[in-house]
Amino acid sequence: MTINIILLGPPGAGKGTQARRLVDDRGLVQLSTGDMLRAARSSGTEMGRRVAEVMDRGELVTDEIVIGLIREKLSEGGNGFIFDGFPRTLAQADALGALLDETGMVLDAVVEMQVDDQALVRRITGRYTCGNCGEVYHDDTKPTARPGVCDVCGSTDLRRRADDNEDSLKTRLLEYYKKTSPLIGYYHAKGKLKVVDGLADMDQVAGQIAAALPMPQHALDAAGRGL
Repeated sequence: MTINIILLGPPGAGKGTQARRLVDDRGLVQLSTGDMLRAARSSGTEMGRRVAEVMDRGELVTDEIVIGLIREKLSEGGNGFIFDGFPRTLAQADALGALLDETGMVLDAVVEMQVDDQALVRRITGRYTCGNCGEVYHDDTKPTARPGVCDVCGSTDLRRRADDNEDSLKTRLLEYYKKTSPLIGYYHAKGKLKVVDGLADMDQVAGQIAAALPMPQHALDAAGRGL
C-alpha cells in the first residue's frame, strides 16, 4: 500500500523534521525540489543538462522541468512519496494532480502544519543544524548535550542559516502567505486537507500526522489477524 502526501506550512514549521521521520518510520521517499535539482544538475542526463543551463543563466527552473524530475522519481516506485517544496502555487498543484492521474497514483493527504507567526520567529532564530548529518537543534528546546558537538554523529560543524533572522523570516513568511497559502483552500475543497499543530512537541506532531494518514500495510495486516 503506497502513501503519497504533501506537507504544507511556512518556513520553520518543522516540515523537514517530520518528513525525515516519515522516511524512517514508513519507508517513504522524500521528494525535495532543491535536492532533485542539485542531483539532476550533476547527473549528466538530458534533463540534467536542461536544469544546468537554466540555473547557469540565473533563471528559475520551470514547472515543466520540475514535473519532469518528479515523473522520473515516481517511475522508480516504492512505498510512497512525500512532496517537499512542491507544489508552491495553484498552477503547480494542478500540474502535480495531472501527473498523479497520468501515473495512476493517488494523493492520500495534504498535511498543513499550522503555527503562530510570533512563536515561529522565536523558533527559527534559535535553530541550528549539523552540517554533517543534518540533525536540527535549538538553543532553547533542543540544545546539543555537549556544547558545539552534534549528539548524533559527533561533528563540530554546527551551522545557522544566514537568513534565520527576524527580518528575513518575516519576508519569507509574506512570500509563503502570498503564494502557497492558497493551496490550503485548494486542497480543503478536494477533501484532502488535514491540519496538525505545528508548534506541539515533535513527537506529538508526528502522532498527529500518523493519525491523519492511512494505516501502513503491516498494521492493516496485523489488525486483520486480530493482533
